Amino acid sequence: MLGWWLFGIALLLVGLAAMSVRVVREYERLVIFRLGKLRGGEHGPGLIFIVPLLETTKRVSMRIVTMPIQSQGIITRDNVSVDIAAVAYYRVVNAVRSVVAIENVAAAINQIAQTTLRAVVGRHTLDQSLSDTEAINEDLRKILDIQTEEWGVTVTIVELRDIQLPESMKRAMAKQAEAEREKRAKIIAADGEALAADRLADASDVMMDHPVALQLRTLQTMLEIAVDKNSTVLFPAPLLSTIQELGSFLARQGQVDTGGNGSRPKARESQES
Repeated sequence: MLGWWLFGIALLLVGLAAMSVRVVREYERLVIFRLGKLRGGEHGPGLIFIVPLLETTKRVSMRIVTMPIQSQGIITRDNVSVDIAAVAYYRVVNAVRSVVAIENVAAAINQIAQTTLRAVVGRHTLDQSLSDTEAINEDLRKILDIQTEEWGVTVTIVELRDIQLPESMKRAMAKQAEAEREKRAKIIAADGEALAADRLADASDVMMDHPVALQLRTLQTMLEIAVDKNSTVLFPAPLLSTIQELGSFLARQGQVDTGGNGSRPKARESQES
């Protein structure tokens, strides 16, 4: 009978010893309460002993937690309704405050992140929300970090993950982008024409100083056209002027031969008589 009592006592001692030992991992901290009161600060990592039945513990992970912020409708400063989803990364830096100051730190951060997201994006226009995402992310992180500091939590990163636009706004933005591309094409074409006009003006100045250059350019153009086997006949301007001058010369010579010199017709009449 005594043996059974000894065996029971030994078994009870082993059970109490097992209940009094806690193994805390490297990325964890242990918060201990003795009869409801906080016993010291955070404990761990390593082997931690507690008083069974008198002390309770709370494990807190010190690793970075990824928290998705669900998509929600937000009205921007220029009255455009968009659906924005985000993601936040935070970690506990003070295990005691994360347990004592707030009941559920993850749920609290999620709710305040949604509220902050609506407030920050609502202060920006749609174009700013699409282009200045880095500034918005930094504003979100700073605001969340300040609000969660008293909970023993620090927010490391906040990123806008997805921005959904209404279909009408997508079509309007597509038309705007197309108009912008057409404007750039027209500007480039106009710049090219202006540059070509400047080059032609320079070339005309050179040809005015060197008339032979104009004739060489005319001959080059005729050669380029002659490559295509066609029946087009070209008369360059210098050739036409030469023909006109030759015609004028022959007309003047005819006038001299017929009416300009009266002795020749009389000689012919005398010979006929």
